Amino acid sequence: MSRHVPLYVSPAEAEITGLRGRAGRRLRWWRDRWGSRVAQAGLPPALLGGRYRRHVPAAEAAVAETVHPAATVRADLPLGHAASDLSADPGWFGFAFRDVPARPAGPTRLLRITEARVLAGETPAGDFAPAILDGAGRSLDLREIRHRPFHAPLARRAPDIYRRRAVWIAERVFDNYAHWFTAHLGKLVLLRDRGLLGDLVLPADRPAWLDASLARIGIRPAAELPRGAVLAAGELLVVECDRFRPELLRAARAAAADSPAADRNVFVSRRSARGRSLLGEEALQPLLHARGFEVVEMERLGFDEQVALMARTRLLLAPHGAGLANMLFCAPGTTIVEIADPGYPNPNFYAMAAALGHRYGYVAAQGVGTGHPLRRDLAVDPEVVAAALEAAG
Repeated sequence: MSRHVPLYVSPAEAEITGLRGRAGRRLRWWRDRWGSRVAQAGLPPALLGGRYRRHVPAAEAAVAETVHPAATVRADLPLGHAASDLSADPGWFGFAFRDVPARPAGPTRLLRITEARVLAGETPAGDFAPAILDGAGRSLDLREIRHRPFHAPLARRAPDIYRRRAVWIAERVFDNYAHWFTAHLGKLVLLRDRGLLGDLVLPADRPAWLDASLARIGIRPAAELPRGAVLAAGELLVVECDRFRPELLRAARAAAADSPAADRNVFVSRRSARGRSLLGEEALQPLLHARGFEVVEMERLGFDEQVALMARTRLLLAPHGAGLANMLFCAPGTTIVEIADPGYPNPNFYAMAAALGHRYGYVAAQGVGTGHPLRRDLAVDPEVVAAALEAAG
């Protein structure tokens, strides 16, 4: 039997429904179970404690301008692999490894929403998670931006900041290193090049490397939104896009990367990383040494040092992790070899490599430990790594 978590009951809701005692508990149970569905059918949010709202595609509630139409992004198969080797499991990513060689990519659109509110929410686990409501109080569906029950208290508050016009680009966990460089930097470059960043609002709580990346492309926010605050805008401009759209990632590379000759083989060690260690890494050292690899720990390098190193990299070998997002700063045609657990088939870095015009290889490792696969350590056979490097040439 699942444990019931009591829901917040607003004063207005209590007055309308007369929620008291057993009847109130029954209604809250019903709302937990069916709230999302009945909200989508049009039941007013006030009767649901504000926890559930009608969700609509963002483009339906906005004036939309298409920058890049929907397209199919083509990619070579991973080095040394056949199509039958690729997982068909999309997991929670929306697409699978097998989809990447001919992956449908959604359009890039500029959306202008009138009388919008941005709720700078936070998940129970502490991750930044924004929601956008239109003037009718509907939740606008964008990738990683959606109203959830924990946004309800924010939706009832008066705005902390009001701007006649604002630009918003931050998604859920925007401050994750890989998320920022795959999903955010390209949007900023697109808006910058169109002269649309004068009213940029960014979350106030940002890591230093993120601001360093902004400095490289000459961008500063016009305003900041703290966690737990609400932004109201007479007109809100947002970008709807595919996370691995080649036009966006390549523009971000052109704006932020250095361009010396690539002459290094680099192995990214996770010895200093929090979790997902590569067990037995020392067994790889003879192989890496024989092939002229430089072993680096990205955590020990400043952001500009990482960018400079990637510009000089011709072959990047790394366990699955945020360090692979640095391929954004590699020259086109760089060879990327990812070490990852096939039991957790995450196709994101394959799709990113394809979008950037890199050669991509894959080394199957074994997940070690219990819990979510993303948090498990990895073990890999040096002979498998050697075969992958041989296929990479």
